[in-house]
Amino acid sequence: MKVYTTDRIRNVVILGHGGSGKTSLVEAMAYLSGVTSRMGSISEGNTVSDYDKEEIKRKFSINTTVMPIIWGDIKVNVLDTPGYFDFVGEAEEAAAAADAAVIVINGKNGVEVGTQKAWELCEKYKLPRMFFVSNMDVDNASFRQVVEDLTELYGKKIAPIHLPIRENEKFVGYVNVVRQEGRRWLEKGEKEPCDIPDYSMEYLEKYRENLLEAVAETSEEFMDRYFAGETFSPAEIMAALTMNVDECSIVPVAMGSPVNFQGVINLLDDIVQYFPSPDKRTIAGINMKTSEIYEANYDFAKAKSAFVFKTIVDPFIGKYSLVKVASGVIKNDDLLYNVNRDEEVKLNKLYVMEGSKPIEVPELHAGDIGAIGKLNVTRTGDTLATKNTPIQYAGVDTSTPYTYKRYFAKNKGEEDKVAQALAKMMLEDLTMKAVNDAENRQTLIYGMGDQHIDIIASKLLSKYKVEIELARPKVAFRETIRKNSDVEAKYKKQSGGHGQYGHVKMRFANSGDMETPYVFEQVVVGGAVPKNYFPAVEKGIQESVQRGPLAAYPVVGVKATLYDGSYHPVDSSEMAFKTAAIQAFKKGFMEASPVLLEPIASLKVTVPDKFTGDVMGDLNKRRGRVLGMNPDHKGNQIIEADIPMMELYGYSTQLRSMTGGSGNFAYEFARYEQAPSDIQAKEVEARASKVKSMEE
Repeated sequence: MKVYTTDRIRNVVILGHGGSGKTSLVEAMAYLSGVTSRMGSISEGNTVSDYDKEEIKRKFSINTTVMPIIWGDIKVNVLDTPGYFDFVGEAEEAAAAADAAVIVINGKNGVEVGTQKAWELCEKYKLPRMFFVSNMDVDNASFRQVVEDLTELYGKKIAPIHLPIRENEKFVGYVNVVRQEGRRWLEKGEKEPCDIPDYSMEYLEKYRENLLEAVAETSEEFMDRYFAGETFSPAEIMAALTMNVDECSIVPVAMGSPVNFQGVINLLDDIVQYFPSPDKRTIAGINMKTSEIYEANYDFAKAKSAFVFKTIVDPFIGKYSLVKVASGVIKNDDLLYNVNRDEEVKLNKLYVMEGSKPIEVPELHAGDIGAIGKLNVTRTGDTLATKNTPIQYAGVDTSTPYTYKRYFAKNKGEEDKVAQALAKMMLEDLTMKAVNDAENRQTLIYGMGDQHIDIIASKLLSKYKVEIELARPKVAFRETIRKNSDVEAKYKKQSGGHGQYGHVKMRFANSGDMETPYVFEQVVVGGAVPKNYFPAVEKGIQESVQRGPLAAYPVVGVKATLYDGSYHPVDSSEMAFKTAAIQAFKKGFMEASPVLLEPIASLKVTVPDKFTGDVMGDLNKRRGRVLGMNPDHKGNQIIEADIPMMELYGYSTQLRSMTGGSGNFAYEFARYEQAPSDIQAKEVEARASKVKSMEE
């Protein structure tokens, strides 16, 4: 592939709600630009973007793919992202590498939650953006309704640049608002001039007036001309639009039907016309040698630097680090320095990815997006620079996974294989985590939702040939006591020769410190228990608190006091006193009103105002205590609550169901609290076999 200079590059992320038509749009772009010789179809599983087996099977995007589209003398790096919320990390990575965004809206479904989330992502990265209303060939698609809804949400900056023309309820053409001209569709998205229908005139005038107001605000001269009633030429309007789009003060709305190639050529022209090349954007890092801010700003004349925004790890195509060049020109065989890992890396070959197909290139200029193979130590978020100018850019900011399930290898002996496969997948997907919860003897997978975790399990089987089973995770209960007890225990054994003898009298009470398993004190007087056996008694307590006598959970908050006992000058031993202490602990614990403690989380749920009642009602059902509500001044309420950790299982799915996907939540462990008697009774019953096995 030809090498493109910075001013001839556009990096565009395609965002939108799941099922809005993003992949079909990219497929039409690829076909019309000559990347492919036939238009792929999602239903047939042969699109260039959705090449992963899971994507083909499920018929929706799971991964971000890069598609370089050559349009005239411009290279448009199109980043096609998944729309489903479980794969938001992919969209976040792509947005971090993009310079502009096209938000796709299904003309039939209108503005959806995913549309608004895409807008929020653009706001986060200050991305110039435009909307593309897809599926305009469908009977009940309403461009006008979409524009009204967008205007209600985002105000005057919404600027339709096309209007649909329909004949006999068929989508046959469009009106160009800038040029005030009608166009009728021909084959493969080509078009010919046509008259503007009378029914379009009212909206044409309205939308054009909005455009002209925005143009007038770009300079005093234009403002004077506007108030004097002068008209602007199409070239002046387009130049002003380009400036406004760049500043995010205007968001154009285009439309079409990618499956019929309608509007796709217009969109590519608009991307080239209105979206900035990387040299119009800014990027800064820290020079780790001087600790000064380094303004790279995609300048090809500055020292080489690039950041890794995504990693692809595939057993079939290998490992590729997807990079965006922030400054300089990176070439084959360059020796670069991984600033995050303090390691030099020799580049072998440079590529641009065309879906899953790597195409070799000799060099990548500042602002371009490419791929480097086999960088073993390099991870997503790392910076590659020169050792003389070691720049470090901010890492990729992805959402935190809060949904988790327990997993175990289906086939014995495959635990290591599963662990290795998950480690590779975690390099690729920053929104998944595999955790070894040693305390509860379980392994956990964290993801963005239940579907995300199911797909991780499915990928393990299809890509890495290992199978796992998913289950509800165990909750980390604790045991403690509420009252005091005073007990004695004597361990006496005679078996010929030396016997065993240990005798202790102990008091047990709540220590008040729920962070510490136990506090041990001895107040023995008169040498009833010799000092050299005190450590053995403590060792017995130390072992006992690991699995409590109530339900075999760890014990916290117990104060054990050794105050008396007796010993035998010949038969007493450390082992005998340790055993006596274990017996005393069990007896003393069970006599001191033992209780189970359950983990409580501090939960924050962000939901649109209209869903607060439903969400709070559901939290009450889950034994949550709502502590307060605060508006975020974006039409949402942040509900703060304390909730038992065990009640958060399945919460992600329930919250999405209640709020149509618009609700978000985050939590962190807060403390332990006494579990209600019914929960305690169930747990004690369920764990009876574990307690029994400890006794045997």
